[in-house]
Amino acid sequence: MPLLSMVPFLALAIAGTDSVEGLWQTIDDETGEPKAVVEIQVHDGRLVGHIIELFPKEGEDPDPACDKCPGERRDQPVLGMRIIDGLTVKEDKWGDGKILDPEKGKLYSCELWREGNVLRVRGSVLIFHRTQTWIRPTLNAVPDAHALMEGESAP
Repeated sequence: MPLLSMVPFLALAIAGTDSVEGLWQTIDDETGEPKAVVEIQVHDGRLVGHIIELFPKEGEDPDPACDKCPGERRDQPVLGMRIIDGLTVKEDKWGDGKILDPEKGKLYSCELWREGNVLRVRGSVLIFHRTQTWIRPTLNAVPDAHALMEGESAP
């Protein structure tokens, strides 16, 4: 096997189980119910995350727009929206970036880190912060993430 073809496998081995990349299911910290699935990736050394699936409650819009979001995100579809942006790695955490709450239309300073099988996601304003726990979704609960990101509909 040529050395270059082994690079992806080496990267996976180094990332190991502590990688924050991949699919994460957000949990509403008020109700305990799943809200969305976010795909987290590293691009140019910075962490980004897009919403790839929503779990609307009965009667809620299945394809909502971000009517409270600032700037260019205002009135854009929440599905596919980048909500985590610009985080860089610092020791055992990712930080110095932003996270968007599409329901409130607010941007917060963000840091995140793994604790075993969960992802801790902290949004902060000044000295106040809130930390959510995100979990890995079950495979049958999530449609093909890349197909959704490319605009295809879920099966």
